[in-house]
Amino acid sequence: MLRRAIRPANLTRIVGAQVKAQPMVPRAVDMQSRVQPCVVARGYAQDKYFFPDERNEGLEHSQVFKVSQAIQEDHRQLEYYYNKIINSKDQDEQKRYQNAFVWELARHSIAEELVVYPVLERDVSDGSGRAQKDREQHQEVKEKLYTFQKLSPSDSDFTPTIKSLWQTLSQHIKEEEQEDLVKLEEALSTSQSKELSRAFEKTKSFTPTRSHPSSPDKPPFETVAGLMTAPIDKLRDLFRKFPDDDKAQNPGSSRPPM
Repeated sequence: MLRRAIRPANLTRIVGAQVKAQPMVPRAVDMQSRVQPCVVARGYAQDKYFFPDERNEGLEHSQVFKVSQAIQEDHRQLEYYYNKIINSKDQDEQKRYQNAFVWELARHSIAEELVVYPVLERDVSDGSGRAQKDREQHQEVKEKLYTFQKLSPSDSDFTPTIKSLWQTLSQHIKEEEQEDLVKLEEALSTSQSKELSRAFEKTKSFTPTRSHPSSPDKPPFETVAGLMTAPIDKLRDLFRKFPDDDKAQNPGSSRPPM
């Protein structure tokens, strides 16, 4: 499910609190003949960990994921990173996928709390209780992620910590996919679901890329806290190692090649 690296011409840069999109480079290909259900591509190097909004806006509405599909794609991505961390015998590779795992999970969790859970509370009959349960599960995950992100693959606690984290996270993923997202999709039209998916993906451009378990988990306070910590996280990301593009291809991706 891993996205291919973003080409420099397609990058979105965040300057202060404004988003400046660079123009797309024309391609000699009929885009109408190639369905691209994925919203965006991802990368990790400098200026590559932002989602290119102009690409998102340029897609046909029918080609954008519904919100449940976008969230499930993130879940599969996290599972892929987890397996790479657990199964690798190379500490440098483990560190790269550790950084990718933290980067992915931190952004995913906060975007859900800011964009998805408020809609769950508003539009699903028992949504308030479901959203509260999800936030409580997120808090436990954030605390474990905070511990994990400070560890080195050479630490004796490295593997036990990620396994404990994944046990908690995988249970949350199972409940969210089988219950919460089903209820949410039932309450939304296809158009509403796709618009929520767009908002979910865009929000990840502004969220912190590391775990901050002491931060608020509801808007508007979470939004303010995120805008304060995200630039610091992103600056530090410049000095972290991430998987090379050719090593980070997920063979289980459901998305066709771009």
